[in-house]
Amino acid sequence: MSTVLFVVTGARSWTLADGRQHPTGYWAEELLTPYRILTEAGHRVAFATPGGVEPVIDAASLEADPDARAAIEAIEGLARPLPLEEVALGDYDAVFYPGGHGPMEDLAADPTSGALIAAALRDETPLALVCHGVAALLAARDADGALAARGRTVAAFTDEEERQGGLADAASWLLESTLREQGVTVDTAAPWADHVVEDGALVSGQNSQSSASVARALLARLA
Repeated sequence: MSTVLFVVTGARSWTLADGRQHPTGYWAEELLTPYRILTEAGHRVAFATPGGVEPVIDAASLEADPDARAAIEAIEGLARPLPLEEVALGDYDAVFYPGGHGPMEDLAADPTSGALIAAALRDETPLALVCHGVAALLAARDADGALAARGRTVAAFTDEEERQGGLADAASWLLESTLREQGVTVDTAAPWADHVVEDGALVSGQNSQSSASVARALLARLA
């Protein structure tokens, strides 16, 4: 049995270009579906957030599945996550980042999370990220200051999906464009398609529809 660290956003809102606070958190499906797939396969999941704050669900992610809240509230350890600052990568067999707009607010700039990701990429520790969770790659830097994921290929929430979701014009930055500007190759599929990219031990998914596929790809690496 392996232990997978879920690094979850602690943000409650996403700051838009005009300073407005857009309520957010983590996306329910992107946490719950991988959690179920991994634990049903016999693996253990631990949770960490910046500062050990209790993460919150993006309310919009419950519209399609209102029952997800009860299932998530029953997950042991999620309401009392580890402080990310106290996490040691060597204690885990893999790392997973769910999305929601929350990571655009905190994990995209969190130095502790960035150091964890840089170490995982360097050591080829299985690392999986989905949707806006891929924004956490932007905080991971090498010793020379360059993005640790520079030259790698990922899937991530696309600019077109952000436009169709109605927040692109209000956002201060867009994930796909920013990753490309930082030297990451973003492989895109049609909006809302299930799309996963595997680059060595790095696994990434484009959107919430890709959550199960990302989890299965991670599961294959744990096997």
